[in-house]
This record gives sequence, structure tokens and C-alpha cells, in this order.
Amino acid sequence: MSHWLIAGASRGIGLELARQLALRGARVTASVRNEAGRAALEAALAPAGKKGRILIFDTRDASQIAAAAAQVDAPVDALIANAGAYGPERQNALDMDFDGVLDLLNVNSLGPLRVAQAFLPQLRLSENPRIVMMSSVLGSMALEGTFNVGYRASKAALNKITQCLADDLRPERIAVVSMHPGWVRTDMGGPDATLSVEESAEGILRVVDGLTLSGTRRYLDYRGDEIDW
Repeated sequence: MSHWLIAGASRGIGLELARQLALRGARVTASVRNEAGRAALEAALAPAGKKGRILIFDTRDASQIAAAAAQVDAPVDALIANAGAYGPERQNALDMDFDGVLDLLNVNSLGPLRVAQAFLPQLRLSENPRIVMMSSVLGSMALEGTFNVGYRASKAALNKITQCLADDLRPERIAVVSMHPGWVRTDMGGPDATLSVEESAEGILRVVDGLTLSGTRRYLDYRGDEIDW
């Protein structure tokens, strides 16, 4: 039985990933930032019974993450670093909320790395360890556009972190990829987005199911298609 760890599962894509994995009968460990997110996640994990577990940590807080990781003594086969934010209203190159964007970089760029580092001991125990950094096509340096510079920069930074982490962990046979979940109808994506959370989560899980070391250091969307870095 595979063991999945979803960081950031109080709502949206993370919550749906946890729900679908629980329905599969997988072992699921999922995190929320605070107690306010527990009830929804408990409901999603209910089908997993004792195979579902909730951790509480803010990805900006390394000590909280370390304490949570210390509670997990089983191998982790797939870690999806999903927790993220969209950032402040003012985040373009001509009008920037610098403090707000610095916090956004802390959450979106460094938060996933904190989580990955904390759970490396459990990933090293797996026979097919995989790390998925939840990015966005907006992080692609090949993509044009000037809106939401802070968010774009945070995901571009995450993509570079993904590349470096993949290179560092290749000798340990741990695959690492960046993932674009699609434009999804969530609080972040808005009501006009093209995908439901169910469709996005199904695609993400399908891609991660098939991921091996040969596919490390890639930038993929929820269908498994390549995105230009």
C-alpha cells in the first residue's frame, strides 16, 4: 500500500487529492495550516479510516514542519507540496507590495523546500520515492505577460528549486518534478477556470502514479505534458 503525504490539504486541489486517495484505500497523511482546516480534511479522509492522518503546520515555520515530520515513522512514497498562496493585490512591476510579495516567496518558493527537506528521511525509506512541487504555468520563464509578477516570480523560483533538488536527489533515486495543476475552479482560480478540482486531482494522481526516476527534473501539467521552464 502506497503512502502519500499532501502538504496543504484544507481546501481546493489539496483537499480533493486527499479525498480521492482516501477513496482509493491509500494511506494518506495530509496537512492543514491550523485547526480551522481540520473538519473539511477529516471528512475527506473518512473513507481511509485509520490509514488517514492529519498534521498541522505552517510551511513558513520550519520548527512546526520538523515537529510534524517527527510524528511520521513510515516510508513516504509520494510527497505533494501543495500549500501555496496567490499573494497581495499590488504585485506588478510598477506597483509592488514588497512586504506582501516577500511573504509570498516565503510560502510559495521556500515552503515546499522546507517540507521536502523535513520528510526526506521518510522518502528515503520508499522503493519509489517521488516529490511533486505544485507550481503553475505562470512560473514559466517562456510565458509572456506582466500581471501578478510576485506570484509568477514565486513559482519561477520554485521551479529552479525543483531543478536543483532533483539534481541533488537523483543519486538517491528520488524523483522530483514541478507540476502545473491546470486552471482550476478554486478560491484561487476563480469561477471562470476551465477545470474542476476533481479533473485536476485525477490528472495529477495519474501522472504521479506513473512517475519514476527516469522522469525526474521535469515541468509537467496535470495531463503529463511538458511545459517549457
